[in-house]
Amino acid sequence: MSESLQAVVPVLAALRLPDTEVTLGDTGARIRAVEAEGRVVVEIVTGFPNQALRPWLEGEVAAAVAATGRQLARLELHARIVSHAVQPNVTPMPSVRNLIAIGSGKGGVGKSTTAVNLALALAAEGARVGVLDADIYGPSIPTMLGLSGRPDSPDGKSIEPMRAHGVEAMSIGLLVEQDTPMIWRGPMATSALTQLLNETRWGELDYLIVDLPPGTGDIQLTLAQKIPVAGAVIVTTPQDVATLDARKALKMFEKVQVPVLGLVENMAVHVCSNCGHAEHVFGEGGGQRMAAQYGVPLLGSLPLEIAIREQGDAGVPVVAAAPDSAAAQAYRITARRIAVELARRPQVATPLSVSLL
Repeated sequence: MSESLQAVVPVLAALRLPDTEVTLGDTGARIRAVEAEGRVVVEIVTGFPNQALRPWLEGEVAAAVAATGRQLARLELHARIVSHAVQPNVTPMPSVRNLIAIGSGKGGVGKSTTAVNLALALAAEGARVGVLDADIYGPSIPTMLGLSGRPDSPDGKSIEPMRAHGVEAMSIGLLVEQDTPMIWRGPMATSALTQLLNETRWGELDYLIVDLPPGTGDIQLTLAQKIPVAGAVIVTTPQDVATLDARKALKMFEKVQVPVLGLVENMAVHVCSNCGHAEHVFGEGGGQRMAAQYGVPLLGSLPLEIAIREQGDAGVPVVAAAPDSAAAQAYRITARRIAVELARRPQVATPLSVSLL
């Protein structure tokens, strides 16, 4: 490779990914430039799903190659999702590369809505994704994904996950009648969670999004101590009382050595559908202040919109129902930031740890 062509690689590595503060090189992406008959082929392999970034990358790569006086023949863009390190003394799951826990310190912050839309956003970026509803007492994922009926059990021991909008899903709500209350003590609830996780016949997944119940009780501790978690995301609203409780969830994950990938501030702003007036119903900047205090990224600020609630209730989350909407784009940006943050974490080197999308 000539010196001028060699310079293309650090230029591309220094590119700041859209809507993030992270460069392509920071994520550990592999970049290679090869010249043949005066034309250049550039190969980029990222550790996160990248379908939405292709148009932007093609423009940046073409410009970097043109600066050397050459012409870009093509960009070969791939994603290899690898398994990332989990808590000490916990064994990674064989078919799930990365389990991401979505938690909150309190209820009512839109955690389940956020978890479902983030899962669909990762799938839209090209990843293979599953959703586990870990809220044993108040499962809502089946409603949000429009799922009904009972999952199949081919051998009477394991359960086939159900599918909706391109993701796999499992919930206790699919195994009991809708109006049946789960009057269980903590050990029974945690046993149900581990069974749902381990006895579901998950496909080969890049990400399994686990929607935790609110708080820091038995289920959260079981997941944090016994289930391999590659990273946790804390959902809060800007309201002070919400961030106070979110701090407890963050500190719980830190104590059990689960890396916190960052915060998601839900219901950050409401824009009136009639007049367009923007109003911070639950206050402003709470998530940003908490992120700064604890040294974790603010991964996204999501809007408060009636369409998000309506489409979730209808079983077609906004990312699937209105993929070009501002709300869907906010979820997709947040999902990409989560995947990018995880890509920067230490990897697990096993034969099953790599997924070539």
